[in-house]
Amino acid sequence: MLTSFDETQAKRALELARETLDIEAEAMRKLSARLGQDDSLPRAVALMLACRGRVVVSGIGKSGHIGRKIAATLASTGTPALFLHPAEAAHGDLGMVTAQDVLVAISYSGESAELAVVIPAVKRMGVPVIAMTGKPGSRLAQVSDVHLDVAVEKEACPLNLAPTASTTVTLALGDALAVALLELRGFKSEDFALSHPGGALGRRLLTHVRDVMRSGDAVPKVKLDAPLSNALLEISQKGMGMTAIVDDAGRPVGMFTDGDLRRLIEKVQDFSKVVIGDVMHANPRRVHPEQLAVDAVAVMEEFRINQMLVTDADDVLVGALHIHDLTRAKVI
Repeated sequence: MLTSFDETQAKRALELARETLDIEAEAMRKLSARLGQDDSLPRAVALMLACRGRVVVSGIGKSGHIGRKIAATLASTGTPALFLHPAEAAHGDLGMVTAQDVLVAISYSGESAELAVVIPAVKRMGVPVIAMTGKPGSRLAQVSDVHLDVAVEKEACPLNLAPTASTTVTLALGDALAVALLELRGFKSEDFALSHPGGALGRRLLTHVRDVMRSGDAVPKVKLDAPLSNALLEISQKGMGMTAIVDDAGRPVGMFTDGDLRRLIEKVQDFSKVVIGDVMHANPRRVHPEQLAVDAVAVMEEFRINQMLVTDADDVLVGALHIHDLTRAKVI
């Protein structure tokens, strides 16, 4: 058991780490150069793009782990996909595959016994097979409709045994397929958000002002001719640090904030006769309920304000936003 880690060991660990990265980076460069030597990649993309079902990704061992990631990336970028464990497929899970699907089979040796059982069954269904192997002469490569060569000169493992460089290039090629499909499908950030509603991007692109604004009695507002004392009471009760000032039709004509009050104290001694319409600041910033909440954030950041009013198509006040509302909703 290692009980200490001296300077020599630390230096060797760093050397091995750099060697690993260099080997894998070189394998990636060679894969990139190799892609243009035939039409295998465009043919694979064309098959997946034309697929009316799902892209079914399958592999065993380390290839299976890589396959799961490739399937997840495809699914999150607009290409319906799932991972099929080849051993489970031979015991009933093959029922997940339909004639409208495309199979991506991953095996560096191209001789996986588990895939050898699955391939004849899917071929009988008329399912196109895209193989990702490091052996163009392997059985899997020979029976596939398209073969993607992920061969590497050597693994990063010093013993040249553990899948390292080979799994890296396979994963990268899966990303390349997903990115090509993403653009060809016209996949947008809004589409990405729909499949990631729990993520930060999903919240930013799916959250509208109406979802986070305060409405009804929670919106602070007073009439133009209201005494300043009424406005201060509204600010205090509603807890937004401001109040809207509206006309008889409910349209906002001004706003009065805590900051305005501090500035007013420096100028006015007697507040008893002050009317809010005389000390408000006119034409406050506003957004519409259907706008994205991130649009409100952009305005707040641009003008360095913490509150905004929300108005409908007729400019009638229907809500209010505080920067804290957007923070709580994790839009910021």
